[in-house]
Amino acid sequence: MEQGLGSNSNPSLGSIDKSRVLDLRPLRCLVPVFPNPPDMSSVMTPQPSPFVCTPPTGPFPPGIHPFYPFFIPNDSQQNPHPNTSGASNQPGNHAFGNSIPAPIPLNSFRTPTPQANGGTRQSGRGSRGRISEPVVADDDDYNDSQNQSGQHVSGFSVHVTDTEDAGNTRKRRGRPRKSNPGESRDEHEDSSDVESLVNRFLTSFKLKNFDDVRRANGDKEIVNNILLVFDLLRKRFTQLEEVKDKSPGITRRPDLKAASLLMTNGVRTNNTKRIGHLPGVEVGDIFFFRMELCIVGLHAPSMAGIDYMNVKITVDEEPVAVSIVSSGGYDDLGDDGDILIYSGQGGVQRRDKQMFDQKLERGNLALEKSLHRANEVRVIRGIKDIAASTGKIYVYDGLYKIQESWAEKNNSGCNVFKYKLVRVPGQPEAFNLWKSIRQWKDGTAPRSGVILPDLTSGAEPLPVTLVNDVDDEKGPAYFTYIRNLKYSKPFSTPKSFSGCQCTGGCQPGHTSCPCSQRNEGYLPYSSLGVLLTDKPFVYECGVACACPPNCRNRMSQAGLKVRLEIFKTNDRGWGLRSWDPIRAGGFICEYAGDAIDTSTLGDFGNEKEDNYTFDATRFYERLEAVHDDSNGSMKFPFPLVISAKNNGNGARFMNHSCSPNVFWKPILRESTNESYLHIAFFAIRHIPPMQELTFDYGMVQPEKGDHGRKKCLCGSVKCKGYFY
Repeated sequence: MEQGLGSNSNPSLGSIDKSRVLDLRPLRCLVPVFPNPPDMSSVMTPQPSPFVCTPPTGPFPPGIHPFYPFFIPNDSQQNPHPNTSGASNQPGNHAFGNSIPAPIPLNSFRTPTPQANGGTRQSGRGSRGRISEPVVADDDDYNDSQNQSGQHVSGFSVHVTDTEDAGNTRKRRGRPRKSNPGESRDEHEDSSDVESLVNRFLTSFKLKNFDDVRRANGDKEIVNNILLVFDLLRKRFTQLEEVKDKSPGITRRPDLKAASLLMTNGVRTNNTKRIGHLPGVEVGDIFFFRMELCIVGLHAPSMAGIDYMNVKITVDEEPVAVSIVSSGGYDDLGDDGDILIYSGQGGVQRRDKQMFDQKLERGNLALEKSLHRANEVRVIRGIKDIAASTGKIYVYDGLYKIQESWAEKNNSGCNVFKYKLVRVPGQPEAFNLWKSIRQWKDGTAPRSGVILPDLTSGAEPLPVTLVNDVDDEKGPAYFTYIRNLKYSKPFSTPKSFSGCQCTGGCQPGHTSCPCSQRNEGYLPYSSLGVLLTDKPFVYECGVACACPPNCRNRMSQAGLKVRLEIFKTNDRGWGLRSWDPIRAGGFICEYAGDAIDTSTLGDFGNEKEDNYTFDATRFYERLEAVHDDSNGSMKFPFPLVISAKNNGNGARFMNHSCSPNVFWKPILRESTNESYLHIAFFAIRHIPPMQELTFDYGMVQPEKGDHGRKKCLCGSVKCKGYFY
């Protein structure tokens, strides 16, 4: 302010020139103001005087004057008697005179509640932090390409976009949201349901009361169980949110909600930062969400591309990099499977696109220190997910070492740090395998050992390749490829079912759709074809339904979604695997063949002697452990036996494993008074390309003894040594 409002005379309120109030200078700092001794001007050096505390409304000691908006005649000094007019002097009373105007609160930002086991704030690849509303965290769609460090909730950073939400609460603009009288009750009920769901899943997978030992260091079982629970929660929240909110253009983030709940309950592993591989995570493992990297400890920051830790060197500490994510947010050069040219952090202000020089700090400094220390760095490569237009698949490509670093000018003329990383030899293939598969599909490189490029002869939307690169065998015994199960006599149902009338396809939340109601009011599949339900049965639309063939509730009827390969194994005959990555819950194929009438003995016993029989009457261990039934550790046996000896598809080649990555689900399609039961296979967890697909063959009924028992060669650490 060029001239203070105070002067040697105290003008009345009505004589204030309020226009002068707007002539301001920004404050650089605040210093205490002490009254000047008598006969000393304000420009003279004052002598030390005691500090005086003065309320805004006075009384004021000599030399101190009131300021706007508390600039009032100093009547309080002249009239010390209390106000008798009835006007209160409390804040908020607008009788301007002997009262303080009501303060206007600043818009505040909610401080994240610290969690006992939520982890710590991570530094990493990204530009300067900015204050953002604590709405949502980043994921695979935004990742480090957003280049922003944000607030941190439950150990992961958060930022906001116009279409993101926090805990199913949209960021609203403009017109205030109308309150719903029953909303608080519904939110309370939803909260109780979510808590019950989380507790049930954590208990089922032995993650309840997760201790510090497992939190600090994981293993394969812990990592798999945490990812399974994360996926089950995420899929359940997807179902609930689809039904509750159909607003167009709103992006829901059930992955963030699932991860937040796990972290709130202290369920995350490999929390202790370290250099090198992590227990329970293998080279080539894939992840479809950035938060999955966080909860298993592979890469702690949910947004930043560089994760680092401080190590003590003599007296001082210095940062060293432990992992990086390269997913296209910067001008990284990574087409070479063994060499990665990685760009440093910072240099872009995402809000206004302003470019500036990167600085040798935080993640950049950690990479520079790792160059000189020659420590190994975990590299996670982000690859575009073809199935999801905006998504990425994160591939753990193993350990690299930084070979050199330099600075160069980018297209905007700003300095950018570059780091050349070279893959440590002797590791399993990961990113290089993805490159090879892309070349096979494009036809730029041949797949070795191909016997038949398409075993289906065009019966499937995608070819199924027959490959033997082990020995000279020319293929399995002859059979006829068919897509679906063939029934001679369907199951009869007591009630007639006329089907749905969803001519545009079944949609989430349609209360008039009988198919949706049979699935307890939800669609069992996501828009990407991922199984969402954990119920024992899936009711799909049948021939009596009016919905089109591409209806979301006909997922298993549309044929293959991934490129399968039948291959010769080293010691277990023929097996099945996929060229494409498969999401957890992703549909793989149906078990096609001839349905056997179990009510007639006939040739049934002979059919069960061959190696191409699926027997749903066996007992199967509960892989999900999430069903509401009370059958202990076994699934309910269904009266269906399928022979794929003469007719079948790729599922007939799926081998047994005591630690499978595939599970089956009964699919029921009804028409009038007839029911057709089918068997569909889904991924238990994310399955990388070229990993063999296996399921548990189950156990025979106890009264049938050990007949048909075979030696198991699955090689799992949980191998029982036999199967049926």
